[in-house]
Amino acid sequence: MRTRLLGKQEVAAGTMAFRLERPAGFDFQAGQNMLVTLVEPPELDAQGPSRTFTIASAPHEPELLIATRMRDTAFKRVLKKAPPGTPVEIDGPAGFMVLHEDAARPAVLLAGGIGITPFLSMARDAAHRRLPHRIVLFYGNRRPQDAAFLEELGSIENPNYRLVAAMSEAPEWRGEKGFIDRAMLGRHLPELKAPVYYFAGPPAMAMAMQQMLSGAGVADDDMRSEEFYGY
Repeated sequence: MRTRLLGKQEVAAGTMAFRLERPAGFDFQAGQNMLVTLVEPPELDAQGPSRTFTIASAPHEPELLIATRMRDTAFKRVLKKAPPGTPVEIDGPAGFMVLHEDAARPAVLLAGGIGITPFLSMARDAAHRRLPHRIVLFYGNRRPQDAAFLEELGSIENPNYRLVAAMSEAPEWRGEKGFIDRAMLGRHLPELKAPVYYFAGPPAMAMAMQQMLSGAGVADDDMRSEEFYGY
């Protein structure tokens, strides 16, 4: 499906967001992803012209938003330099990390770094649709300036939603410090086995979250995950 780049901006240190025109008929659920393909890029690397991105915008919004850490790869160099109006191809949506239907069960979202993108979509969507689900978002970063969309996530108007932001290298930070772990969850969740858990971040973080939750007695069926690689 052909679309075009509308604009871009830095949303955290070393992290950029890109706005794409949303083609007519492109419907998706909050938390899903899509394949983005550069059209006749001036340079390529071994991984080719396509990458998968979670859609950070919500289903009701008129544009598609993606965000990524800006590493020095051919794909990201081309994307960063592309002016508004540049054509791209998108395929999707794909992915199963969408909010569960049983609103009696809380949703706990565990994000590391740029793994925040599916949860930004979920949080925007839940507020827009006034979903009854109780949602607690744990968002781990080194420093506040590394945390994409932190201000927005802290100001979402939804009485059933709460943000717990944790910083591992920010002594002046007044919120939670360190990495997301079982003790941190215990300080904010009345019962660790009651929620459905969603986690997204670098592979090592995703593996740590799975091991932590398994150790706390959370069933595999109550975990949904997505890994974000630094391509």
